[in-house]
Amino acid sequence: MQHRMLHYGRLALGWIREQDAKLILAALMTASSMFLFIEIADEVVERDTQTLDEKIIMALREPNDLSNPIGPIWVEEAVRDLSALGSHTVLTLFVGFVLAFLILIKRRKAALFVMGAAAGGALLSHWLKIFFARPRPDIVSHATHIMTYSFPSGHSMLSAIVYLTLGALMTELVSRKRLKSYFLISAMFISFLVGLSRIYLGVHYPSDVMAGWCAGLFWAALITLIARLNALRSKN
Repeated sequence: MQHRMLHYGRLALGWIREQDAKLILAALMTASSMFLFIEIADEVVERDTQTLDEKIIMALREPNDLSNPIGPIWVEEAVRDLSALGSHTVLTLFVGFVLAFLILIKRRKAALFVMGAAAGGALLSHWLKIFFARPRPDIVSHATHIMTYSFPSGHSMLSAIVYLTLGALMTELVSRKRLKSYFLISAMFISFLVGLSRIYLGVHYPSDVMAGWCAGLFWAALITLIARLNALRSKN
């Protein structure tokens, strides 16, 4: 009996330590990503990134024809497909299906978590674009249509928010650390590809994309931190 009590006690202590570690990690990610975004935004406002931004975009274009991105035509088409993974249309459909699934299995708190992350992130992205009002790159022709300001990259930011939020949600459904890492790495990789696609298509400066990733990570980490704090509070 005493041995069993010690065993359960160790399990409980391990769970508490794991939750504390997750809270600390979420808090650190929130603070560090916000700091990086502020630093990038400051550099952009001062136009300290402009020269490097333009050089990178120009390096991705054919020297004799700046309207044509480097590489064969199928690469350009593939990049457009990758860019769509961060579009409002695709992300809205994706989030909608996930919300419907969570409601069907009666995971209402998880549904609110996902909806809050996606809707709040979209509003934050819209507000940041209007606040900074940075024009889109005009040194090369755009390989896709654009309708908003440039900073931060909405595709990069929203893809980071949605995919990282869902990745964090999936880590709660599995116990193996290898699977947890797989979900989070996959989420980051998709967002990474989306961001690179926006630079390749000439619709964003690299600093826009970097800022989008930081802002997306900030919002996803903040929502995760709030959700974990609420979960711990409800158990106490």
